[in-house]
Amino acid sequence: MRSSKSLASAVSIAASVLVGCGALAQQHPGTLAIRSARLGGVSDAPMLELGLDCRLSGPMQDALDHGIPLTLTIRVDAGRWRFLPSTASSEQRIELRYFPLSRRYQLRDLDAPADVRSFATPGYLLAGLNSLRLPLPVAFAALPRDASAHVEAGLETAALPGALRLPALFEPAWQLTATEYTWQPAAG
Repeated sequence: MRSSKSLASAVSIAASVLVGCGALAQQHPGTLAIRSARLGGVSDAPMLELGLDCRLSGPMQDALDHGIPLTLTIRVDAGRWRFLPSTASSEQRIELRYFPLSRRYQLRDLDAPADVRSFATPGYLLAGLNSLRLPLPVAFAALPRDASAHVEAGLETAALPGALRLPALFEPAWQLTATEYTWQPAAG
């Protein structure tokens, strides 16, 4: 009798450890990397051509698959000196969303409502982040040749529904920030 209780106890502990390992695996943060950035377009309509490589964590992908939109913030600053106020600055918001009724994933520039792309799978949605073209203010067209540009991208936790904002602040699985990418626009 006693050995069956200890066996049941050992099985219970082993099951708890395995469930805990699964929960820890879900806590790995997603990754977001800026692969390329370049200023393009014409002088009266500059564009940021941006390539993002994104891998969502388990909880982020689960939220997206249940129709909760994820918003990425992309901030671009350009100027001659790094620590002085920027000559040109812009902040763009990109929304990733799933519509369960139509079974389509959507990539939408929230600052340009007409710019919407639709995808059949989450893999295609994330691949769509590799070829973004975002409009910039005219100030970017008049940058001096020795100016440098900086791009930062990350998950906008304030755009999440209220129930997810607190976990997004503290849980590693909700961390999604790319390192800053710097380049010389005159060089491409």
